Amino acid sequence: MHLDELNRAILYRLQDGRRSFRRIAEELAVTENTVRSRVNRMVESGVLEIRALVEPEAIPGGQLAVVGIKLATMDLVKKGEEISRLKGVVSVKVVTGRFDLIIEVLLTEGFGLLEFYTQEVSRVQEVDSVETFIVYKSYNSKVPLNHKPEKLPEPAVLSGKERN
Repeated sequence: MHLDELNRAILYRLQDGRRSFRRIAEELAVTENTVRSRVNRMVESGVLEIRALVEPEAIPGGQLAVVGIKLATMDLVKKGEEISRLKGVVSVKVVTGRFDLIIEVLLTEGFGLLEFYTQEVSRVQEVDSVETFIVYKSYNSKVPLNHKPEKLPEPAVLSGKERN
């Protein structure tokens, strides 16, 4: 899909995830339906994904790890896709340099580095070696909460005070 000037202007305004289609339409002097249909087309084509991103430190036990992976195969794209489906993986990049893949992993309470390697990476064939970099502090790096909490709270009727 081609990102024309209007699509780029819409995307720029969507960086504020709480901005309404109506407000974006007013700012761009187009109809709300135009904004909605453009956003829907970008989502359907895979150009745009709308989801909540959080600071890793806000998640109980949340910490990012960056892992460089050397593979024993040159099928980098296939292995990248396979690794992208592992629990905790936030992103996978096929890269040049001493590693074949660079991945970001969200570690959480009960799912640390040991669990990631022994329960997840150990299932992937043709991983030659890994090198782990623990992220102490990151800037402009929010992540999706990419796995459901073990236990979800029971729905409750909130009083006005609790909603704020």
